[in-house]
Amino acid sequence: MLFNSYEFLFAFLPAALFCFFLLGRLEKPLAAVGFLSVASLAFYAWWNPLYLPLLLGSIVFNYAVGRHLCKNPQQLASDKAVLWLGIVGNLLLLGYFKYAGFFAISANSLFGTHLPIAQIVLPLGISFFTFTQIAYLVDAYRKEVREYSFVHYALFVTFFPHLIAGPVLHHAEIMPQFGQPGTFRLNAENFAIGLSIFAIGLFKKVVLADGIAEFATPVFAAAQQGQPLTFLAAWGGALSYTFQLYFDFSGYSDMAIGLARLFGIVFPANFNSPYQATSIIDFWRRWHMTLSRFLRDYLYIPLGGSRCSPIRCHANLMATMLLGGLWHGAGWTFVLWGGLHGLYLVINHFWRALRERHLAAIRVPDMLGRWLGRLLTFLAVVVAWVFFRAESMDAALAILRGMAGLNGVTKVDPNYFGILELKWLLSLFIIVWSLPNIQHIFYRYRPALETYPGEVSPPRQRWQIWQPDMKWALVTASLLMLALINITHLSEFLYYQF
Repeated sequence: MLFNSYEFLFAFLPAALFCFFLLGRLEKPLAAVGFLSVASLAFYAWWNPLYLPLLLGSIVFNYAVGRHLCKNPQQLASDKAVLWLGIVGNLLLLGYFKYAGFFAISANSLFGTHLPIAQIVLPLGISFFTFTQIAYLVDAYRKEVREYSFVHYALFVTFFPHLIAGPVLHHAEIMPQFGQPGTFRLNAENFAIGLSIFAIGLFKKVVLADGIAEFATPVFAAAQQGQPLTFLAAWGGALSYTFQLYFDFSGYSDMAIGLARLFGIVFPANFNSPYQATSIIDFWRRWHMTLSRFLRDYLYIPLGGSRCSPIRCHANLMATMLLGGLWHGAGWTFVLWGGLHGLYLVINHFWRALRERHLAAIRVPDMLGRWLGRLLTFLAVVVAWVFFRAESMDAALAILRGMAGLNGVTKVDPNYFGILELKWLLSLFIIVWSLPNIQHIFYRYRPALETYPGEVSPPRQRWQIWQPDMKWALVTASLLMLALINITHLSEFLYYQF
């Protein structure tokens, strides 16, 4: 079921809210948690009920492993073996459904083998619920979480606002909130905040992301068919996808935070204006923040992190980003995308060290330095997104050739680039580079948990600060109406594919 579908907006969500708070009013919190777990499973099964047993089996397996790890306050000699059993079990499940076909195709191509290629449909959200549960197992091994009932654990994994495309949650962040009596009481402030954030997210997805997608899709389709692209067409397509992905995933993240807040739950922030980043290091503190936190805490740091020689540190960065790229999709284009960002991060760290040691005396005005850093970072990200979006390496290289001007510069093809697209791109540039995000707009009301300390700050202008008043009620209603009017067809979120 999609957040931007009429059946979700006008049937599932109102029914889930009504029943959850009714049970809470009757002072039956465990029943409310159980109902929300069942409702979330129904939400998942709406897509394909055949994969519901897979999700349930994963939950039962990880709950059993986690219960063993939580059972004693001190680590037992067997805990590490049990932890590895849990991690390997999760990775085998993910590897079979997501990577079996990719590895078979790659092996056949590289080594001339004839491995059978199974036609496997990727279960929705498997990457997210797998990583969420791996994080839980590691935290349980570290004795950083305490045991909850199976019903509570099932809700932690399946809670529908995050089930399909994140954020990647920590058990210790979310489950204590379901232990608070106030969570089960309808709160007007939470409802106003949640609905406003959800409306902003829905507008981003339906109006902005789906609107600019109409310009990105034909360019990448033409590249896949081998058609040469001019400079303007290639850059128009690359920038259109850059903004499509931004508003699609930012919109989903906002909707997830808003939906959770309707139920009285505060999610961690997952998006913090990443195109305003002044370096690649800064970008990865702002883009898909809960995933970058997961990769840092459960992969980069265990590999040694920065507590080793510079060469080893850079190797750890590359390994982390290559695996992060592979997590996003089973294809060499995703691996290359991850490798590019790994290379960007290595260069960024090298430049910082060089500047501190040898270029400290060179002074650049702060504003000029920020904007140069922002522009360079943005261009590097756009180039990498080409590999992320392209269906093949040849298609990605075809677009990059066009972006380099190798197919001509001045010719304008109205099929790919025109005045309307230019207006769209300029408007979206203004939004992402000058307007605040929900953490800033709602900062007085703790819209999200801080994924990284110190990230929530007030907006520069007072009129951008959300208040529970008539002005913001009209803004919310207007955004919601514009979004509802523009839902002309079901459009999946891009991160549903991962």
